[in-house]
Amino acid sequence: MAHESLSNRDWDAIVDRLGGPQALETSARDTQALVRARVVKSGVDLLRMILAYCLGVGGLRSTAAWATSIDLVDISNVALLYRLRQCGDWLAFLVGRAMTTGAPAAAKGRLIRIIDGTTVPKAGKAAKTGNKLWRVHAAFDLPTERFGHVELTDEKGGETLDRIAALPGEIRIADRAFLQPDRIGVVLDAGADLIVRAGWKNARWLDADGKPVDIIGAFDKASTAGLIDRPIWIGRNSGPPLKMRLVAVKKPPQAAEAARRKARREAQKGQHQISKGTLAAADWVILITSLDAVSFTTTDILDLYRLRRAKGARLRHGACRVGLQAAQESHRTEGTARD
Repeated sequence: MAHESLSNRDWDAIVDRLGGPQALETSARDTQALVRARVVKSGVDLLRMILAYCLGVGGLRSTAAWATSIDLVDISNVALLYRLRQCGDWLAFLVGRAMTTGAPAAAKGRLIRIIDGTTVPKAGKAAKTGNKLWRVHAAFDLPTERFGHVELTDEKGGETLDRIAALPGEIRIADRAFLQPDRIGVVLDAGADLIVRAGWKNARWLDADGKPVDIIGAFDKASTAGLIDRPIWIGRNSGPPLKMRLVAVKKPPQAAEAARRKARREAQKGQHQISKGTLAAADWVILITSLDAVSFTTTDILDLYRLRRAKGARLRHGACRVGLQAAQESHRTEGTARD
């Protein structure tokens, strides 16, 4: 998006998507982004100026000059910078609102919580020798676009699906590292639902009678349709199998080939023979969910998981910043102790 696109019909579409002029005015005032309409007359004008700066190629001065030239607002670059600094909460609210428009109607009003984590090496020679780590566990909440939970542990603190307490009614979304059947049971018992990415061989796939399901065979049968949506049971160590729902969609050819190349590289690195099942499963995105098929269609489940993919990089970046700050603090503490 360039400055020019903010002065034609594209701008009207942006305003409509965010709720219209009155909704923008209300949210700008509620978040203190717009307090007194003196220089900047409205929330719409403020947002237009912010997007011109953030999405355009110019700096503060050229953005201020652009705003003046189209009679939007007569403002200096210093005043523009001040306005930008006051708009963080407002922009987070607007981004969250835009994100939730991509969520299915059945999920509206429910907390959507994305779970992920990252690691940061600890500072100091002894820590590096022993491969000591800071592990950051985080939950990113939609539609508020905020970290609802951040927890810092050392390398002994494993990534578990239930480390962050589940809230009744939330929809918890996580990647394949969190396919932990016993802990899935804990989340479900708390009244939450979930969507978790799955690998083809990191679960005990069962049918209603408790007999093993040939998951690769199921992929072969659905190869032409390119889609699976069926009940599945997952074995666990403590308690009866969990009744879930298997949703799988075939990847585009280019993405499937990239997944196969990655699998081959990992097999070569680990010096083991890659299995036919791994190559076959590389064609599929495999999800399990507790959301029922009546309220949430196959498309709904895939759309919800895409929210996790869209926000995953930001989640890891934010969590990494927390870990880096902890590492820096640890380094300062160690330095003080040595002194």
